[in-house]
Amino acid sequence: MRSRRTQEALPEGPDKARVVGAMFDAVAPRYDLVNRVMTFGLDRRWRRVTVAALGLPWGTTVVDLACGTGDLCADLAGAGLVPIGFDMSAGMLAAAHSTAPLVRADVGALPLADGSVAGATCGFALRNLVDLRGFLAELARIVRPGGRIALLEVAEPSNPALRLGHHFYFTRVVPRIGAALSDGTAYRYLPRSVDYLPPVDTLVAAVASHGFPDVTRRTLSGGVVQLLVGTRA
Repeated sequence: MRSRRTQEALPEGPDKARVVGAMFDAVAPRYDLVNRVMTFGLDRRWRRVTVAALGLPWGTTVVDLACGTGDLCADLAGAGLVPIGFDMSAGMLAAAHSTAPLVRADVGALPLADGSVAGATCGFALRNLVDLRGFLAELARIVRPGGRIALLEVAEPSNPALRLGHHFYFTRVVPRIGAALSDGTAYRYLPRSVDYLPPVDTLVAAVASHGFPDVTRRTLSGGVVQLLVGTRA
């Protein structure tokens, strides 16, 4: 399915950074609305599960990386944690609704000291990074030993019937929703961007090898979403 999905080469390196940055700036004003519609509101549950999976004490500072409009920051704050959001997209930060501090920064080179935070989250952004391994190394640098990470990302169901239905919805229906409510080009890119993700075993191994050896992976909503959770060694 991965090879059928890609009809033309996806951008890489600096081109990817430029394309993805422009895309998120364009969709920012209606980003939250499209998310609610295309996920049937399930994105709210996925974020709550992500925050709960951290298992961090009340008052703990947690960074949300590629924070977008601040949805995860709001959920972190609602759980009694102290969030700080980082994102490269000026458009997304301008459209943010969170009261948490938000910083425009490259999540692969954060303006944070080594071991300065107790937790980190990232929602649906791993496939949009130019350097996934560099990002994981940065996570290991900023999260102190014993700290926790929770990385939320799209996935493909393992059940063949569910996978087929999900493929149809993601590649045919989601782009039409995006075109009707926001930016058609951006939401045609969305299904194709899954091809940036490494195979599951490779992704889990990469997280483990970058300082989170106890990493676990669980799927949500029939396997359309995956959550990677780990503790800094």
